[in-house]
Amino acid sequence: MARQNLPENPKQNPTHKGAQWLNPSEMKAWRQYIVASRRLLEALDSDLDNHDLSMSDYEILAQLSDAPDRRMRMSELADIAMLSRSRLSHRMKVMEKAGWVKREACPIDKRGYFAVMTPKGWKAIVAAAPDHVASVRMRFVDHLTKADQGALAQIFEKVATSLRQNQPKD
Repeated sequence: MARQNLPENPKQNPTHKGAQWLNPSEMKAWRQYIVASRRLLEALDSDLDNHDLSMSDYEILAQLSDAPDRRMRMSELADIAMLSRSRLSHRMKVMEKAGWVKREACPIDKRGYFAVMTPKGWKAIVAAAPDHVASVRMRFVDHLTKADQGALAQIFEKVATSLRQNQPKD
């Protein structure tokens, strides 16, 4: 919430609850991040349209392509792909219908399942990867200096570490 939209004395606002409002520099950084990240993800998603993949599909296939035997426990894949288990289950149904993945029961844990990339899924990621990498480069990497890249990596490692450490346990 922008400071100018607040009551004259924020402490009189019953929803204030001790919030430390963002100063103009913090607000600008936050808003620029939100707008740029949303636009970037929308553009990357749109750039995958020619391959009939969404960014979520691409991320799932990319994770599976890097996994041993191109298979991964569904719960682990959900965590790595940053999808809720229900969202991953929905995406898996769509991707199974497309023939890119299949589910296999876990022989050790009768409740668990593996997500397994099929040969058709491998072909899909191999076909999409060059265009996706070109899109990432054109829309993101090419706008950054080496120093920018290092700073962003350091900044988001700090943020990611903090989020992991403060993540509520299931």
